[in-house]
Amino acid sequence: MGERARGCEPAYNPPPNPLPQPLKLFIGPGKSEPFGSAFPGPHKGLGGGSGGRAGTCGPWPSPQYAIINPKKGKREAPVPERVVLTFNRPDYNCVCGLLQAPGPPRDLWDCNVQEGTWEGRAVAVAGPALGAPYAVLVMEKLIALGARVVLALGWCGSLAPVVKIAHLVAPDGALSTEGTSPHYPLPPGPAGPHAALFRLILARLPGAGVPWHVGPVWTTDAPYRETVEQVKHFQAQGALGVDMEMSALFNVGRFRGIPVAGLLVVSDELFDLTWRPGYRLDSFKQARDQAARLVLQAAAAWEAPDD
Repeated sequence: MGERARGCEPAYNPPPNPLPQPLKLFIGPGKSEPFGSAFPGPHKGLGGGSGGRAGTCGPWPSPQYAIINPKKGKREAPVPERVVLTFNRPDYNCVCGLLQAPGPPRDLWDCNVQEGTWEGRAVAVAGPALGAPYAVLVMEKLIALGARVVLALGWCGSLAPVVKIAHLVAPDGALSTEGTSPHYPLPPGPAGPHAALFRLILARLPGAGVPWHVGPVWTTDAPYRETVEQVKHFQAQGALGVDMEMSALFNVGRFRGIPVAGLLVVSDELFDLTWRPGYRLDSFKQARDQAARLVLQAAAAWEAPDD
């Protein structure tokens, strides 16, 4: 993430949900088990309808029906079922190098997509898609092209004294102030990582050789507005770090019925209300390389559940 603004600000009050349907954005194993199977119902199809009586909105299934939907073009090649989504150019380059991806990348909304293999499995890597709106735009198209499981590899700033630069954070939930998730209305229920996919990441952390933590993160659209009051507020909620994508990816994954999980590398610290960047340190780069390998291992190990 880039430089972080800091200073004295008025008391922070979390913004209200801009849409009429409330959306519960924090769920973790401490609250309830992450969802463990494809989300059933009309959201799974790319039409995005939310049910309702036929004919209540003219020719459309419901007023919530999306007018524009992601789809595969006639001349577009599919992507592998397993996808690693990155948000920073160095992470994308790292995964491409590990996959030994041949040939030039595909372009997807000005985002690169490369394909390779890991442990005998075809894997695509996409990036960089920084921030929740862009990451969701790319993820939606990847799903339309055939992605059936998405693993996110990104960075976060530390909000907890025990979480240091070059540590790893496996988010088990998210506290959100990003604006993308409310556009994907969901019924009450968990919106964290997919349970089985998350377990694949957790099982590999002890052997990574890097300090790691499991807990919720705070997802923001505005890294230059991580104010004193906001940091204190989300620290009190138990957030280990702050990122720009995870809550949206969790919610869109559940909305579309696509397993999603992620792993973040701690790039900077602001838990004591002072910003300390660390993304140029060798220790950070080494931790990122290990995280990339771990995410690829989890992608290769994924097996779709039987229908």
